[in-house]
Amino acid sequence: MSDSILNSTKRALDVPLNYDVFDQNIIMHINSVFSTLNQIGIGPADGFEIEDDSNTWTNYIGTNVRYNLVKSYMYLRVKMLFDPPATSFLIEAMTKQKDEMEWRLSVMREAGNWIPVYAAIDGGNAGAGL
Repeated sequence: MSDSILNSTKRALDVPLNYDVFDQNIIMHINSVFSTLNQIGIGPADGFEIEDDSNTWTNYIGTNVRYNLVKSYMYLRVKMLFDPPATSFLIEAMTKQKDEMEWRLSVMREAGNWIPVYAAIDGGNAGAGL
C-alpha cells in the first residue's frame, strides 16, 4: 500500500492513480485540510503541505499509529470539498463523522500534551490541595 498522501486520498475517492486531471484540485483540498488539522494541533507546528505524490503519511504523522485516524479524516474532508454527496442525509452523516473525528484527534493530542489548569496557575500551587 502506498504511503503517498495524494495517492491514498485519490484511491479513497475512487480516482484512478494514473488520472491526473484533478490532482491540483485534490492537492488544494488536502492542503486546506492540513490547515484545519494544524489549528487543532495535529502535525508539525509550522504546518504542512503537499505539491505532488512524493509527500507521505510518514512525513506528516511519523510512525505513530495512534494518528491513523488522520487518513480517514483527510478522505472525509476532501470528499466533502471535492465531491460532496447529493443528499442532505449523507451530508449530515458525513458532517457528524467529521465532527467526531475532529473531537477524537483533539483528545489524542491533548492526552500527550495535557497541562492541568491548576498547574498553569500560580506555579501549580492552586491545585496543591487536590
